[in-house]
Amino acid sequence: MAEVLVFHHGHGLTAGVREFAEQLQQAGHTVHVSDLFERRVFDSLEEGMRYVEDIGVGTVIARATAAAEGLPAELVYLGFSLGVLPAQKLAQTRPGAKGALLLEACVPVAEFGSAWPHDVPVQVHGMDADPFFAREGDVDAARTLVETAADAALFLYPGDRHLFTDSSLPSYDEQAAAQVSHRVLDFLDLIK
Repeated sequence: MAEVLVFHHGHGLTAGVREFAEQLQQAGHTVHVSDLFERRVFDSLEEGMRYVEDIGVGTVIARATAAAEGLPAELVYLGFSLGVLPAQKLAQTRPGAKGALLLEACVPVAEFGSAWPHDVPVQVHGMDADPFFAREGDVDAARTLVETAADAALFLYPGDRHLFTDSSLPSYDEQAAAQVSHRVLDFLDLIK
């Protein structure tokens, strides 16, 4: 079974993120959920991103790095949207990473100053018409990652919703989220 560190999206640590993490735990994986917003949850993504602007993306990544410090090195990092930044950074730069699951975002590998580690498998999930994922360069970064990494997959789902995997938000897409959950669990089952 895998050990997973989960990072939430720009709304904060919502009930939907907790529920997703619980699904992984019920499947037998050890799951840690980091609260990068220190118990703040925002009704809108705009409010959450204003908070990120106020504290700085560097603070978000520093909080995520601190959350990982007390855990074993052999982690799978899972990020939802904003949470992809620390998940991807830690998977790329923290020795011992076992995998990365990047949901609804992906940044160019060069953002963190190194090539994708050869021995770290990665999956990227997003909707094909999501204005944030498909139209702001994330899908292009994901395609490049898949082309260059040894073990990488990109899964595109039909639709234009951002944060479709969070059951507590209006953007939730039950069918697509179920596919993501299934693929994530299959990925985790292969982690040794």
